[in-house]
This record gives sequence, C-alpha cells and structure tokens, in this order.
Amino acid sequence: MGGSGGSGANAEKRPNEMLTSWFVRSGWSKGELARQVNRRARQLGAHHISTDTSRVRRWLDGENPREPIPRILSELFSERFGCVVAVEDLGLRAAHRTPASSGVDLPWTGPQTVALISEFSRSDLMLARRGFLGTSLALSAGPALIEPMQRWLVPSPSTPREEPEPAAMRRPARLSKPELDLLESTTVMFRQWDAQCGGGLRRKAVVGQLHEVTDLLQEPQPEATAKRLFKVAGELAELAGWMSYDVGLQPTAQKYFVLALHAAKEAGEKPLGSYILSSMSRQMIHLGRPDDALELIHLAQYGSRDCASPRTQAMLYAMEARAYAGMGQPGKCKRAVRMAEDTFADAEEFDEPEPDWIRFFSEAELNGENAHSYRDLAYVAGRSPTYASLAEPVMDRAVELFETDAEHQRSYALNLIGKATVHLLQREPEQSTVLAGQALDIAKKVRSERVNTRLRKTVDTAVRDFGDVAEVVEITERLAIEMPETAEAV
Repeated sequence: MGGSGGSGANAEKRPNEMLTSWFVRSGWSKGELARQVNRRARQLGAHHISTDTSRVRRWLDGENPREPIPRILSELFSERFGCVVAVEDLGLRAAHRTPASSGVDLPWTGPQTVALISEFSRSDLMLARRGFLGTSLALSAGPALIEPMQRWLVPSPSTPREEPEPAAMRRPARLSKPELDLLESTTVMFRQWDAQCGGGLRRKAVVGQLHEVTDLLQEPQPEATAKRLFKVAGELAELAGWMSYDVGLQPTAQKYFVLALHAAKEAGEKPLGSYILSSMSRQMIHLGRPDDALELIHLAQYGSRDCASPRTQAMLYAMEARAYAGMGQPGKCKRAVRMAEDTFADAEEFDEPEPDWIRFFSEAELNGENAHSYRDLAYVAGRSPTYASLAEPVMDRAVELFETDAEHQRSYALNLIGKATVHLLQREPEQSTVLAGQALDIAKKVRSERVNTRLRKTVDTAVRDFGDVAEVVEITERLAIEMPETAEAV
C-alpha cells in the first residue's frame, strides 16, 4: 500500500507537540493564527498563500508547511512571546538557508534587494528589543566577505522594465517630488541625530523609516523615482548599519552595510557605494581585521575612481592609512596620510555641491583619523614613543576643532579618548585622566557603546600601567559609579 501517495505520507505523520505547545500558550484560535499568517504573507508579497483553520489543524497534526510559512510562524510567535522562537523550536523543518539568504553573498538584483532589506528591517524591529537579532547572525570576514563585495564592480545586466498596466498609467505616481525631497531631508536629520546623540537613541526610528521606503519600492514607480528611492534606501541602510555598529550589534551592522551597498548599486550611486565600503572598513579596523579593511578601501577607491569628490577621496585615503597602521606598515601608512592631507586641501577649493553623507569629513575628522593612524602605529611598534609624538600635535588639533563642533559630540569624545591614549603611551597618566574625565562627561549624554568601550579600555590600561597614581584611582572610581557596565536595550 506504500508508494508516494497521500495515505503513505499521512501514515508517517505524528502530531507536532512543539508547535502545539507554543500555539496553546499563545492564546490564539486556529482562525486567528490563520488570519495573521495570511496578513504577513501578503506583506512578503506571497499572495498565493491562503491559510484557513483546517490548514492550521493539519500543521498541528504534523504536516510540515512549505516556506515562507515556517519563517512566518517563527516571526509571529517571536513577536507574541518577546523572544526568538526559531523554526526548529516549532518542530518544523527549517528550509536550507543558502548564503544568499543568511550571509553576505546576496543576489545583485533590484527586486531581491528590496525584499531582503524589507525582511531584515522587519525582523530587526521585531527582535532588536534585547539584541536578539545581533546574536542570531554570524559575522563574515576574509574571502567570504571580500569576494561577494567585489561584485559591486560588475555591471548589472540590463533587464527591460515591465511596461505598466494601463490602469497603473492612469493612476497618479505614488510619490510627488516634494514627498521625495522630504524623505531625503529626513535621512539628513537622522544622520545629524546620530552624530549628536550616538547610535542608541534613534536606531529603531531609522530602521522603521528604511522599512517604509522598501514598501514604496515594492510598488510600481517611474524609473527616476525608483532610483531616488534606492538611493534613500542605501543611505538609510548604511546609517542603520553605522548605528548598529555604534551600539555593538556587529553582525547586524555588517548585514545592513551589505544591503546598503546593493541599494547603492541599484541607484547607480558609485560614490555612495564607496562611502558604504569605507564604513565596512571602519568596522573591520574596530574588530582587529586591518587586512579586510584595506581590501574594502581599495575596492571603494577603484569603484569610485572616476566620480568621487576630493573630500570623499581624502576620507578613503585616511581610512587606507588606518588599515596600513593596523597592519604595521609605517611607510605605506605615512604615504596615505599625506595623500589624505593633500586631497583634502583640494576639497576645500571644490565648489560643487556634495552629498550630505560626506559632510562629516571635516578638518577635525581628517586630523582625528590621521592621529589615530599614528597612534595605532605606536601600538603595533611596541608602544613606540616616536609614533606617539607624531600623533600628539595632530590629535591636539582634532580635539581643538571638535570642541567647538556641537553637532559631532561623539567624535569629540572619541578624540578625547584618543588623546588620552597618546598620553598613556608617553607615560603621562595625570594628563590622560583629565582627558578621560572630559570624555566621560560627554559619554553620559551620548548613547554610544563604542565610546563607552573605548573609555573603559583606556582606563583599564591606565590602571594596569599606573594603578598607584592617585588620579588614575580617582577616574577608575568615577567610571564605576557614573558608567556602570550594564547592557542597554537597543
């Protein structure tokens, strides 16, 4: 009687006790769960799914539904219980996740980019209350990261756009120019908030806005409007990545950066793509992978060689110097520092309008990056006083300029901490603690785990090397009281 018929398959089925347990605790009826599954499926664009109570009963009896239903059920129960309820926790077979869906090697096509950003931003909004999303992802590095990013340079295949239906042609465009302008200006505002307040305060607002933009991209739009929307999506995804990086959600940050690069490619925005790659390289430097950082920067420089403004080029040279410093290559580092300075001088005379995302790269930022390059060389060279003395005047200039910059308070704090580390390298703990105290005052106002971590690390170094100095004891006690090490919800 066996064979491949339905009766043979049904004989194998057993009631799904795990799914039943979650279902009973949820308090939902079968009809209510069916309605929620249908609603979420429509949001995903899976309009073919039409679930009813009898279908839910079959799942409870042991039938394994096809994707995307297991993923939808996972999201719905996760939302319901405020914790991650994986597909496996529901007693369902997880679909084999290809690198395209789980890692950074994603398909370079417009519709799939939109779908992936939409799915990831929605999951983030749902699960990020306690950082669940960040712990359920893996960070990519080395060839697994660099090789997929190289495809940014490959020209997209020219696919003919579908002709809109007559009804769609009669319907007015969904977005007017003033509405698009407003979307772009909102992105500028979010970027200012991040610079002033750190990534922790407005991250979810940025992710929510990004999700809204993907909704607009899933509707028929004129080609020019779609390109502008992809540009906005790229900028918002980069900012979501940057804010995630700032609060310590490293795998989440990387995923947003990758999605941002895909959106920038769809928008035809090579300079924006180079900026996104520079953000990825900063993250790699922070994570102690300067080789990967250098590969990403070289990719950014090559990809935008014919269109990046002098200010963007100067920023890329400064990041190249940071990577070479981390690799312990002083000659190449110093050359990149000089290139950054020379190109920035050209930027000061450049009179064409520049995108808002590069506005942060001021004289203060240039000095801060170059000073950190020299400081990093000092560390790699076994706490070399020579490189520390090279860093000192450049760091002094950065701190002096940031002190009067109300918008970039996080950068001010980071450079105060950088200056404190230089004084520790020069065996001047008293001066170092004064700067650490100033940085602590700012850190309490700026929600940035990056600032907090660097400040704690600097004070720990001071304790290790100069633990008996009164000022070091004092700043340690102050840090313990004013910035206790408790994980914050983001």
